[in-house]
Amino acid sequence: MRPLVESCSFLVVLWIAYTLYRRWTRISISDIPGPEPESFLLGSQREALQSQAGETDFKWQAQFGHVIRLKGILGTDRLLISDPKALHYMYSSGYNIRKHVVRAEATKILTGEGLVWAGDEVHKRQRRVNSPAFGAAEARSYVPIFTAYANQLTAKWKEILGADGSTVVNAPRFFSRYFLDVIGEVAFDYRFGSSNDENDPLATALSSVVPSLSVPGKTRIFIMGLLEFLPVSWVRFFVNHAPFKSLRNGRRVALIATGIAKELVDEKAEALLAGKSKRDILSLLVRANASANERVNLSEAELLAQMQTIMTAGHETTASTMSWTLLELTKNPHVQIKLRAEIQATEREIHARGDVEFTAADFALMAYTTAVMKEVLRFHPVSYTSLREAARDEILPLSKPLVTKSGKTITELPIAKNTVLVVSVAGYNRNTDVFGEDAYKFNPERWLDGSLQDKATTKLGVYGNLMSFGSGPRACIGWRFAVYEYQAFLVELVKNFEFSMDPTLTSKIRREASLLMLPTIAGEVELGPQLPVTIKAVES
Repeated sequence: MRPLVESCSFLVVLWIAYTLYRRWTRISISDIPGPEPESFLLGSQREALQSQAGETDFKWQAQFGHVIRLKGILGTDRLLISDPKALHYMYSSGYNIRKHVVRAEATKILTGEGLVWAGDEVHKRQRRVNSPAFGAAEARSYVPIFTAYANQLTAKWKEILGADGSTVVNAPRFFSRYFLDVIGEVAFDYRFGSSNDENDPLATALSSVVPSLSVPGKTRIFIMGLLEFLPVSWVRFFVNHAPFKSLRNGRRVALIATGIAKELVDEKAEALLAGKSKRDILSLLVRANASANERVNLSEAELLAQMQTIMTAGHETTASTMSWTLLELTKNPHVQIKLRAEIQATEREIHARGDVEFTAADFALMAYTTAVMKEVLRFHPVSYTSLREAARDEILPLSKPLVTKSGKTITELPIAKNTVLVVSVAGYNRNTDVFGEDAYKFNPERWLDGSLQDKATTKLGVYGNLMSFGSGPRACIGWRFAVYEYQAFLVELVKNFEFSMDPTLTSKIRREASLLMLPTIAGEVELGPQLPVTIKAVES
C-alpha cells in the first residue's frame, strides 16, 4: 500500500509542477498592477478569503482600478475584474469564458448537473427547456402567493409584539423559513411547513446548506487552491469523497433533495398524463420537457438537478436580501418614511378601485419602492463574487485605458487559456464610473434623479444594469420571480411595521463571506446569521 501511495503522491506533484510550468510560460499578465502577495505559497488569497464580503475588492479597486492582477497560490496570476466592458465581453461571448472548473464541481454537489453547473450546448438546451416556467407572465401570476406568505409573516410578528407594541426579531431566521415555504409552494406545490416549525426532512436538511460561518484557515485555502492544478476527474473525485465538513454536509443534503425531487417529478408527470397538471414551476417544467423530440429534452437526472437547484438556491438569496434591506431602513429613517408613504398611497388607490391586495401592475408603478430595491441589490449583492476561467486565449476589452507597471498604456488585455477571472460583483456594483461618485453611499435617489441615464456605460445584467443576478446567457433564470417575491414582502412589512436597531449593534454588523453574503454580529459569528431588528406596529 505504501509504494502505491508514494507513487500517487509523486504523480500529483509531477502534474502540479507541469501545470505550473505551463502557466509560467504562457501569455503573461504580470505587468498588470495589483497588491503585493503575502507569500509565495498563498499569494493574496488569505486576505481575499478571510475578509468580509467585498472588503478587499473595494480596497484594491480604490488602489488599482477595475482590472487587478492578484497572486494565487504558488506564484500563479489571476485577475480581479469589475470593469463593465470587460465583464460585458466575458458574459456575452457565449461560453468562451466558462465557469471555473473547481467551483462548478463544488456547486454540483448541491445542484446536480443542472443549469448552474452545465456549460456550452448542454446549458443552452437546459435553458431552452427551463425558460417557459420562468417567463414574465408566470412570475406575475405568483404575486398572490408571495403576498399571502408576507401576510402570514406580518401576522406572526404582530402576535409577538410586546405591551408597548414593539419587539426585537432576528430577521434572517424568519426570512429564511418563510422564503423556503414560498419556494416550496410556488416551485413544487410542496408544503415545507418551515415557518410553522414543522419537522420536514428536506427543510431541516436545507437549513444546514449554508456552511458554518468560520474563516477558512491557511491550510484549507492552500488545499482548495491546489485543486486548480488537477485534472477535472481528480477534482470531481475530491469533491465527492473529501472528508471536509461542508462537503460531507452538501452530499447529505443532495441525497435527501434528490429523493424528494424524484417523487415530485413522478407525481407531476402522472398529473400531466391525467390532464390534471398545475401551474407550479415543476409542473410547467415537466410539461415543457414532454417534447416528442427527445434530443432536446432533459434527462431524468437533469430534471432532478433543476429541482435541486431551485430547492437549494431559490430561497436563501432573497431571504438574505430582505435582511440587508431592513438594515438599510434602520440606518436611513428618511428612506423608510418615504417608502412607507408611497406604499400607503398606492394602497389607498387600490382600495378606491374596490380591490384589496397589491398586484404586479401596482408594483410596476411604485417608482420609489423599485428604487429602494435596486439600491439594496446594488449595495448588498448577496452573490458578491463569481469565478470564471478562459476556455481559450482571449483579449478582454477595457472601459478605460490601463497603465501597466512598466508604464505602457493599454485598452485591451490579452489573457491565456485557463486564466482564472475573479468577477467582483460587489466591486462592479460600486463602480463610480457606472453608478456615480457616491457609489459607496446608499442612495435610492440615484435611480430617480436621472444621473444614471447620463452615464454612457456598457449595459450589463438583467435588472437595473446590476450584476446582482449575473448577465448574459448565464444570468439567473429566476430573477423576475425573485424581484416580485422581494417586493411583495417589502411592501407588506413596511406597510405594517417601523424598523429600528440599537445603534451599538448597527456598527457591529458584518458582511459575512459565506456561500452567500450574510449578516452577522462581530464577536458572535459562531452563532450564525443575525440581524436583531426592533419592529413596531405602524399606527393605522
